[in-house]
Amino acid sequence: MNTLDPKAFGRVAVVMGGDSAEREVSLKSGAGVLSALRQRGIDAHGIDGIPALLDALRAGHYARVFNILHGRGGEDGVLQGALEALRVPYTGSGVLGSALGMDKIRTKQIWETLGLPTARYRVVDPLHAADADAIIEAIGLPLIVKPSHEGSTVGISRAYDRAQLVEGIAAARRYDGEILVEQLIEGDEFTVGILGREALPSIRIVPAQGFYDYQAKYLADDTQYLCPGLDGAAEAQMQRLALAAFDAVGCSGWGRVDFMRDRDGRNVLLEVNTAPGMTDHSLVPKAAAAIGIDYPELCWRILAMTLAEPQS
Repeated sequence: MNTLDPKAFGRVAVVMGGDSAEREVSLKSGAGVLSALRQRGIDAHGIDGIPALLDALRAGHYARVFNILHGRGGEDGVLQGALEALRVPYTGSGVLGSALGMDKIRTKQIWETLGLPTARYRVVDPLHAADADAIIEAIGLPLIVKPSHEGSTVGISRAYDRAQLVEGIAAARRYDGEILVEQLIEGDEFTVGILGREALPSIRIVPAQGFYDYQAKYLADDTQYLCPGLDGAAEAQMQRLALAAFDAVGCSGWGRVDFMRDRDGRNVLLEVNTAPGMTDHSLVPKAAAAIGIDYPELCWRILAMTLAEPQS
């Protein structure tokens, strides 16, 4: 990967932006990736959204795609299916891994079936009234409420009592799809990046205000990132679990697995991200830097995976 001629990639489309709830983050990620690839001599060009990308690909303008679209459309198997049909290589997981990874509920169901640790949960049908009392009786308080198909903490809320649960479900209904209500794990938040078949060092996330929300992720400068987040056997165990969780959902290429670690030191899987952020606040670049992989090299390695066999 380090000695490959940049011309081997051909003309590369860096697709970003789009029309999901994560558009602004994707634009920031895409600008960083585009600059890094050009810095390494790659003939890379930015494209905003899927329709413009597909038009350009059908016209034969690009040899491969670096996908840095976050959220619906770009990270859920839709774009991946179109690229498979056009036989255009692309970064990240294939159709199945992308679709499952974007669906928090199906991801949890798979992990649960395989005996991988994840929090207790209930699913709320968006078309029917939620029984807040039954949810609390089944899994207790506190709870966290999430739209099943959004990322970047979009639409997420915490509930410490019944009124907050009802309010959180109402807020999550603004986004289409099922709603996930799960046990809120008290402890420390971690993430593990995946690059090829390697789990990167874990990162322990310490937000100044106690909740790693959109503000803490992308805007605040006082969030602490401790990398590696653990030592010795505990670190190795979390890395192994991250790879197992990534593989279980059919993911490939690169991505990120998020955890909570409870007060007793038990790792609890939260979700998998198949096109994680690549902004200056993002976690995969921080973990890669901890083992000597700078941002341009990270982008190069992700793109280089498209020279291997197709994802599906």
